[in-house]
Amino acid sequence: MPTPRFPVLTRYVLPAVLTVQAVLFTGPAAHAQPVACAPTACGSVVVAPLSAEPASPGPCASPEPVVCQIRAQTPEERVASRDVRMRYHGLLVDLDREECAMRARGASEEEIARRMVDLRNDAKEITRAGMSPEQVRRLEERNIAKYGNPLGPTADQLYAKYGSWEEVTEAATRTSGAVDQELGLEYRPCPCASAPAAV
Repeated sequence: MPTPRFPVLTRYVLPAVLTVQAVLFTGPAAHAQPVACAPTACGSVVVAPLSAEPASPGPCASPEPVVCQIRAQTPEERVASRDVRMRYHGLLVDLDREECAMRARGASEEEIARRMVDLRNDAKEITRAGMSPEQVRRLEERNIAKYGNPLGPTADQLYAKYGSWEEVTEAATRTSGAVDQELGLEYRPCPCASAPAAV
């Protein structure tokens, strides 16, 4: 019997989509301010305040297109973007948990790596469900140009790049530091002993 593709992320699908839609399509008053976490916390950690600079639609020096998009946002829109990013980080905590469970079951490095890439792409798809068509189009165009895939690199493409399944797993479970930094965030992987228990 084939392993279900979404057992880890399924419980997040509807709540995440609804939450992202609420974040993107309601006014600033609807956004709760994130609470800074302790330095030892894992997952999404607020490490700096958001920029209060006005939207800057002019030339952007960052090589990361998403960073340029954030800089072109109003301060209120940046709050919404950080909320979305933190929810995406929350999905990545599930990847940490699944990796721990697979290692405990004795899964091979290739099995773990392929599963992490699949779940990472699922998390991207869930997060994008609440974005505007234009936002999704820009992200997909970038990934198609770079990887030939709207969600990003496949497990085989990552293996060809890194040469080991361990590095594929590492690549699949990290986030863009440039984007996180722009939003005053840091993603701290949850070690197996610290990964929150499934509810």
